[in-house]
Amino acid sequence: MTTRIGNIQRIAGPLIEADGLLGVTMFEVCQVGREELIGEVNRVVGDRAYIQVYEETSGLKPGEPVVATGTSLDVELGPGLIGSIFDGIQRPLPIIKDQVGDFITRGVTAPPLPEDKKWTFHPTIEQGAKVTAGDILGTVQETSVFLHRILVPPGIEGTLTTIAATGEYTIRDKIGQVNTTTGTRDLTMTQRWPVRIARPHNGKIGTEVPLYTGQRVIDTFFPVAKGGTGAIPGGFGTGKTVTLHQLAKWADADVVVYVGCGERGNEMTEVLEDFPKLKDPKSGKSLMERTILVANTSNMPVAAREASIYTGITLAEYFRDQGYDVALMADSTSRWAEALREISGRLEEMPGEEGYPAYLGSRLAEFYERAGRVQALGQDSRLGSVTVTGAVSPAGGDFSEPVTQSTLRITKVFWALDKDMASRRFFPAINYLQSYSLYKDELTEWYQQKMGSDWPEITEEALSILQRDKELREIVQLVGPDALPERERAILESARMVKEDYLMQSALHPIDTYCPEEKGYWMLKTIMHFWQRMRQAIDEGITLRNIIALPVVGKIARMKVQPHDDRKAMVEYFKELETDINNEFKSIETN
Repeated sequence: MTTRIGNIQRIAGPLIEADGLLGVTMFEVCQVGREELIGEVNRVVGDRAYIQVYEETSGLKPGEPVVATGTSLDVELGPGLIGSIFDGIQRPLPIIKDQVGDFITRGVTAPPLPEDKKWTFHPTIEQGAKVTAGDILGTVQETSVFLHRILVPPGIEGTLTTIAATGEYTIRDKIGQVNTTTGTRDLTMTQRWPVRIARPHNGKIGTEVPLYTGQRVIDTFFPVAKGGTGAIPGGFGTGKTVTLHQLAKWADADVVVYVGCGERGNEMTEVLEDFPKLKDPKSGKSLMERTILVANTSNMPVAAREASIYTGITLAEYFRDQGYDVALMADSTSRWAEALREISGRLEEMPGEEGYPAYLGSRLAEFYERAGRVQALGQDSRLGSVTVTGAVSPAGGDFSEPVTQSTLRITKVFWALDKDMASRRFFPAINYLQSYSLYKDELTEWYQQKMGSDWPEITEEALSILQRDKELREIVQLVGPDALPERERAILESARMVKEDYLMQSALHPIDTYCPEEKGYWMLKTIMHFWQRMRQAIDEGITLRNIIALPVVGKIARMKVQPHDDRKAMVEYFKELETDINNEFKSIETN
């Protein structure tokens, strides 16, 4: 392709106008100025291109050259991704830190994957085999817990004429060769893919398996399916980031991609410091051995923030294509939308509601719709999934603002964070009456098999108690609790137990931070059993005062910190707790 060189005509913050670039295409990458800053075309008028630059533009001058590269913004995919920390355009931050120090200087770059490191490659296919896009050529043990599958890149199909023997190779070494209808193609352990284009697959399949998170309020009332989409909006201080951290730490996923999109530096620092210290509940190893971090904090160039979520979702799709379940957390899409608004304003586009561009909803849809559970490319019918959860930061906690409303039209799970609950130190501050999940009916069969056949009835009864509690509290505010009949006061007490002894969960407690499926089932079943016995006792004339004075009430409050490492001991504990409930109610009923 002929190199096209233009000249800078106008500079407006991260937006550059350059002429002399006839034939340049949308989203083409350009090298801007003498320092060759990375930019991307986002508007073309004749031979004039409007380029958003992903680095600081101070010091650039009109007349400096702009070179169109002929390629779109893409990422390199292969061994070395797991455990890495990238910026919004896949520059490896630890490598750049070693080169230039704590602050990234303009024009600095580094290979996203280690080029000199040798990986032990094990072929899984024989020479002469017919291969198609997505077939597995071999495997690399990337970390102690993650097996990286080397795939035939999309668009390649033919006869495998050579395949490397088991041995150590760098990502640049040739490991195979395919004879296609258009010629011979050499294969390495890497491939590149443009971030704004969804990776292909053989079709989406149903979402009947949940992404179990270990967070009781989510898994009980508002589950998200593997391959699903969820939104977690909330005002400042309601716990969006902490909730996403919990999902990243404990979600039942093979790979976690965490995108810090425009968040404060101290929050990303917490992630970078905490994740290497955390133990993966499935393997006991460091959580970073199956995690990728994309860090684009609020003090980084605003244009790179707009690209960061596309970088994250492309990385997630790559591991999905290997047959893994991937969880992607974007924190926060509001900051991404603000970057979109700033770029749109500099392009002098007609603004929509609250200044956001008119295409805000379609851009959000392009991102979230890349989630899904799919049959991956290849001849072995692998299943993989990408589950996307995005935080939304509406100003003042106003859920009617454009980003929140556009997100809710797309996602199927809504975890509404409540400022009043957060101010009462009730965490996770997910409002159990405002939130919803459209996957709940699809996941019922899985929960019945894993949790118990009576799980749907237990959860429905608990939710009805919480709804009745809200109604009664409005009455209590007018006439006081003493005006209520004993049976309705018992509903208030049962709702308190559901909220404080079950839904409240401490992210900082070593045991309560994660709740396995079976423990959650026994906890809620115990509370519902207590509610049934309490209701029977009140019908027989026992006062609520005598019931809440039972010693077993304190035991129920402490069951959330009961260790769950030994399943047999845990189940025995809950069975003994149920026996204690029955015995203590019998003692007050006979007296």
